[in-house]
Amino acid sequence: MKKKIKKDHFPLQVIDIIFIVVGSFIAAVSFNVFLLPNLIVSGGVSGISTILHRLFEWDPSLVQFAFNIPLLALCFIALGKEAGFKTILGSLILPGFIGLLSSLEPWTMNPLLAALFGGITTGVGLGLVFKAKASTGGTSIIAQVIHVYLKLPLGTSVALIDGLVILAALIAFDGEIVMFSIISLFVISRTIDMIQVGFNRSKNVMVISEAASEIKTAIYQNINRGVTNLSITGGYGNHAKEMLMCVVDEQEFTYLRENILEVDPDAFVVVMSASEVWGKGFTLAKDSTTENL
Repeated sequence: MKKKIKKDHFPLQVIDIIFIVVGSFIAAVSFNVFLLPNLIVSGGVSGISTILHRLFEWDPSLVQFAFNIPLLALCFIALGKEAGFKTILGSLILPGFIGLLSSLEPWTMNPLLAALFGGITTGVGLGLVFKAKASTGGTSIIAQVIHVYLKLPLGTSVALIDGLVILAALIAFDGEIVMFSIISLFVISRTIDMIQVGFNRSKNVMVISEAASEIKTAIYQNINRGVTNLSITGGYGNHAKEMLMCVVDEQEFTYLRENILEVDPDAFVVVMSASEVWGKGFTLAKDSTTENL
């Protein structure tokens, strides 16, 4: 059994390593051609290295190595061995790529373009690293320590650390550069989210209607989507009712709405965004064995 488990997991580990290497490479290119030449401080150790490069002309890759090595030690001491190989790999390979690619010429010297496109490309790179359940180390380790020991939400801890790094940028840069840095940090975070959950967006539709059975039949026949029946109790009269739940792709939503209103113009409908959907008919994590079911 042990050999089988290792065999099953080996390809996944290789894919994770590929994600870490490719993601780190993309983030390093973005740092050298967008962020560093335009002095964009996007938080984290890379932001600290930009500040120190401006103040003392220190090599950003060496600064990042210098910060990451003791932070990795802190990670193992404070968070345990579960930090693992992938955290070490991400923490060391990114500054390595930054040093190797330091001769790249800037792709733009417009700070706004650098903040936007640097944010997108950095977000893509970091998103791939995070998709492999790894990190590039740095201040994210401090954020994790704060989260564990001070019980602050992880998102709050990350925002706190990155906010302090951007505030520190006021030592070396003027307020305008700091504002561009905030734009870049926002774009990075949104791009990482898109890489994590994918570009497909779905709608979760809840329908309460006296003609629930007819609406369900129309959805089956015209849209070919599954429907879930939920038993509910009306709050006003405490009457038992039936609610339908159906998840559809965004492009199918208009067609779904038309089918519902055609059956019952007085139906009560609630629509919510669903960024992650698993299961038959949705391909975020599709099992090939379900295709013939």
